[in-house]
Amino acid sequence: MKNNSYIEKLDISKTLLWKGRGTILGRLDIELTERCNNNCIHCCINLPADDSVARDKELSTAEIKNILKEAASLGCLSVRFTGGEPLLREDFEELYIFSRKSGLKVILFTNATLITKHLADLFSRIPPLEKIEVSVYGVKKESYEGVTRSPGSFAAAQRGIKLLLEKKIPFVVKGALLPYNKDEIEEFKAFAKKIPGMDKPPSYSMFFDLRCRPGGKKNEAIKKLRATAEQGLEILTRRKDEYLKGMKEFCSKFIGPSGDKLFSCGGGCNGGCVDAYGKFQLCMMLRAPDTVYNLRKGSLKEAMENFFPRIREIKASSSEYLKRCARCFLKGLCEQCPAKSWTESGILDTPVEYLCEIAHSQARFLGLLSGSEYGWEVINWQERIANLANRL
Repeated sequence: MKNNSYIEKLDISKTLLWKGRGTILGRLDIELTERCNNNCIHCCINLPADDSVARDKELSTAEIKNILKEAASLGCLSVRFTGGEPLLREDFEELYIFSRKSGLKVILFTNATLITKHLADLFSRIPPLEKIEVSVYGVKKESYEGVTRSPGSFAAAQRGIKLLLEKKIPFVVKGALLPYNKDEIEEFKAFAKKIPGMDKPPSYSMFFDLRCRPGGKKNEAIKKLRATAEQGLEILTRRKDEYLKGMKEFCSKFIGPSGDKLFSCGGGCNGGCVDAYGKFQLCMMLRAPDTVYNLRKGSLKEAMENFFPRIREIKASSSEYLKRCARCFLKGLCEQCPAKSWTESGILDTPVEYLCEIAHSQARFLGLLSGSEYGWEVINWQERIANLANRL
């Protein structure tokens, strides 16, 4: 855009500076800690806030800065700080300022309970340039703290949200559908509507991931909290027209059989996730030992150029996977991936029955399947998707 001022604004992707070039790392997630000041009943990650063993193993301030510095040098444009609760880190402010000075946009995942006036002032003075994402577990003290199992957490979260509003810091809220708050959907929707940064109704987690580290007894508890395929479909389709419009576009672009290609997702492509202890993962959930890269002994560049591409070439070998998932045209709809398979079974290529049920429930609602069919049995899947697009 040209005008008579001293400033000319250009789209960098259309300039000669960008021509013929691409960044090997466009985005980066950093899990600053697995520790959290809440103890949410459904969480697949959180460790106690005072877990000294975990804290002692975490990346140091200097190590995280070196990772951020290399990321910026590789062309990275944004970093997402997550956890656990990232604000538990005493050096959070230092890391945040360092990221912004390095030219990185910052995305923050937080429960907002630890947002102080000082931090709100910081976000106002040095904007993150991306909306903060706040997890909200209920609109009443009883429901919220039923989920977090942390006395005082509701009031703390409300204080944090109020500070963000007062400072006009853009943020969005998202929920988790659980027994304690399942009857608050409309109230939560009304609450979210009052937040300036919310341009659409809040999203919900309800098909919860299991713990992605071995050990512990929490997985059975998480499974009991998951929505069934039928319950999930009811929630997804409560705004039917919006759901159908979204699925028309999604199905035309993203579903179809993947064959024996195990990594048909975008994990490790132009980005990845650094865990709290320096392991670089293709995505936040994939912690299978053979698929992670130790940044304490190597570099982001080496991982992105050599290690991740080798991992993405792994082929499925499980006979059950090859018979079902490899041939199923609902593959994109079910979210079956190596990370999900690993968390459920400890194996990268095992079908996840729960995800299969969710996908087939939606496919039958959309008319892509008859009542007795399975996705891997369908040959004319492209015709069915075309018919769906024409019908909607």
